[in-house]
Amino acid sequence: MDGTEVAVRGVESVGTDTVALTLETPEGFDARPGQFVQLAATVDGEEITRHYTLSSPDAEETFETTVEVDPEGSLSPYLADLEPGDAVSVAGPFGDAYYEDEDGVVVLAGGPGVGPAVGIGERALEDGAAVTVVYEDDDPVHEDRLAALADAGATVVVTDDVSDQEVVSVLAEASGQFFVYGFADFLDRANAALDAADRDAADAKTENFGPAPGDD
Repeated sequence: MDGTEVAVRGVESVGTDTVALTLETPEGFDARPGQFVQLAATVDGEEITRHYTLSSPDAEETFETTVEVDPEGSLSPYLADLEPGDAVSVAGPFGDAYYEDEDGVVVLAGGPGVGPAVGIGERALEDGAAVTVVYEDDDPVHEDRLAALADAGATVVVTDDVSDQEVVSVLAEASGQFFVYGFADFLDRANAALDAADRDAADAKTENFGPAPGDD
């Protein structure tokens, strides 16, 4: 599916410099939690495209992406300023690191990886699956949804160091399909934590967001 224009349904702040962008689901759009889309818009006369991972548990009528807003960015400030009734172009879904009705899920998320983490966690809980979420960030977002996951029975660990012994212990005891979402440097740390927990990182479904902003 390429370049379908859809309406914006809502833009909500979910933390520091981060918004949840809710969009109307295009006809024929069949996305699973953990997949990503390409959003496109014309900014100052130039078409800009960026990829964002779904952060909603489904995409039946609307779907959500979580956008980390870089004030110097080309597209994210534009998306953050959108209002209901505005439009953006959507292509996708893309990616194979997504939830497939597993009996249990263990999601390691760094930074904006919390988007797919909460979406997968909510969907898996709805399906009766065991859920573990480990989220590394020194300024967490989506705190309300993370708290709701914990209240509903998920194991949720928010940390500023995924290699912490507490995290390693949680990973060693968790069961289910492992997922890893985040920038490249986080993936390195997460894979090291999996190794320390005697888990095979090669078995995890992984989405690499590329170099973190500011990295060479």
